[in-house]
Amino acid sequence: MTTIAAPGACVETITQSATPELVVVVPTFNERDNLVPLLEKLERTLDGVRWEIVFVDDDSTDGTVRALEEVCSADRRVRSVRRLGRRGLASAVVEGIQTNFAPFIAVMDADLQHDERLLGPMLNILRKDDADVVIGSRYLAGGGLGDWSNARRTMSAVATELSRLVLRGRDVTDPMSGFFMLKRSVFDAAVRRLSQEGYKILLDILASLPASVRIKEVPYVFGLRQHGESKLDSLVALDYLTLLLDKLVGRWVPVRFLMFTAVGSIGVALHMAVLAAVHHLGAPFLRAQIAATVVAIGGNFFLNNALTYRDKRLKGLGPVLLGLLSFYAVCSVGAVANVGIADFLFVQDYDWWVSGICGIVVGAVWNYAMSSLFTWRRT
Repeated sequence: MTTIAAPGACVETITQSATPELVVVVPTFNERDNLVPLLEKLERTLDGVRWEIVFVDDDSTDGTVRALEEVCSADRRVRSVRRLGRRGLASAVVEGIQTNFAPFIAVMDADLQHDERLLGPMLNILRKDDADVVIGSRYLAGGGLGDWSNARRTMSAVATELSRLVLRGRDVTDPMSGFFMLKRSVFDAAVRRLSQEGYKILLDILASLPASVRIKEVPYVFGLRQHGESKLDSLVALDYLTLLLDKLVGRWVPVRFLMFTAVGSIGVALHMAVLAAVHHLGAPFLRAQIAATVVAIGGNFFLNNALTYRDKRLKGLGPVLLGLLSFYAVCSVGAVANVGIADFLFVQDYDWWVSGICGIVVGAVWNYAMSSLFTWRRT
């Protein structure tokens, strides 16, 4: 007898002969009304297959957690993992896959927009060893995007073209698909190199695999959402660009640091604008400089909280105020370090611009490291 358990999972004892051949990993956030219909569809399409489904929920607020408890209790093939303090489709999929040892893994959404009838043909392709990864493609002949608007179609096409930057010549029509199946051995080969950024876990996996991996695509038409709301928002594009940057330069420079410095550049522009405005109103330069510094650091805090550290975002008046105060403290020390290093190097006969750049770099690294440790630490 083997006991299978995962943090937050429904736990059961099963015999070795009942170990599933296929696990379907489904990330969820506020998908309460879609759970039972999805399970009914899987029951029909996977008849005769030893399968299991793992829902990975990012602490839903609409009753999804309670619904998951009910379906877990009613069906031994259904398990769930509830994640607290972290979100993101890519990382949710990785955690779901790691809760089991099934030889074949499928990934799909809970919103009923993926055609579950393809799971059987996908599994047969992998069983026959005709491919290592099978992708449900919306762009092959016979596939389609459903009722997508022209704007969303354009965004998808642009994102697909940008993905070529990290696919290393692989001819894949739909690397942005959220519907695919792969062998366990293929996932194991990629997992330690995954970025786990944003929503595009398939692209992350493909960009982390050796060129020898065999990929096959099958067409499907993207369906209509029946219940709940789309999770796409204004930060999806940022998440996607973060993934691309991580795959391109992440081995040398952390992408979060690049975003932190980009926000810092915006802070410089804000600083100069406030300095000019306050000084123009007649304030002494020193007071204008202090006012500009206070405004710029505050602006940087709120931008970093919304963008750079969006997965650790501080919420609520108390946490935000404490975070803001700690960020001011960190940046104050960083400013002293900036000036001190620059002055020391200048006295040692380095050119003024070399001294200045070194001071900026030291201050930026200090601010990034200390704010990650104290302001946006994960609790």
